[in-house]
Amino acid sequence: MSLARSMVRAAGVALAAAALAACVTVFPKTKPVQLYRFTAPQPAAEAPQGEVTPVGVFKNRTSFSRAVASDRILTMSGSKAAYIADARWVSPASVLFDEALNQAFDDNVGPARLVVRGEASRAAYFLRVEVNGFEADYDHGSRGAPTVLVKLRAVLTRSSDRALIGDVTFDVRTRAKNNRVGSIVEAFDEASGEAIAKLIAWTNEKAVPTKD
Repeated sequence: MSLARSMVRAAGVALAAAALAACVTVFPKTKPVQLYRFTAPQPAAEAPQGEVTPVGVFKNRTSFSRAVASDRILTMSGSKAAYIADARWVSPASVLFDEALNQAFDDNVGPARLVVRGEASRAAYFLRVEVNGFEADYDHGSRGAPTVLVKLRAVLTRSSDRALIGDVTFDVRTRAKNNRVGSIVEAFDEASGEAIAKLIAWTNEKAVPTKD
């Protein structure tokens, strides 16, 4: 094979490779994932009558069942579980819920006041919160508006002797306006806010000042 023919063939291979490279994108085309967050709005609370004596309550991080702790939005249809495609919480649901709960306690006008970890020894009560349900239930078929379920358990103990003060479960259900992700997220907002409001009202009722 002559040198000229070798050079022509090499040039042809190079041009073919360049053309192929031009057809390949560096980043594959994928549908962007929509990110959502819930704010769990709290209803305005009436200020209690008379002077309020603050009561220190120490709360560990809220525990979530594994299926709903991540940033994926869980749905149920009968016994079948699935996550909403192309939609995520902006942070893990466990983090967003705990932030909303802590903020609600900060805004709380009742006696219960959360204390930070470094001041746990000053708390009169310990509060444990478990979220065992956080999902959209398609109870009216796959095309109907689902019902959002937020189910949480709260356990309150006295710090001095670990005596059980209360153990309660709140089961809140809110139907979405339609079968769109935005409406489902709004239902998560409403259900979470109602569950948190009930939890704080219960804590204020149970966490009475203790005698030194």
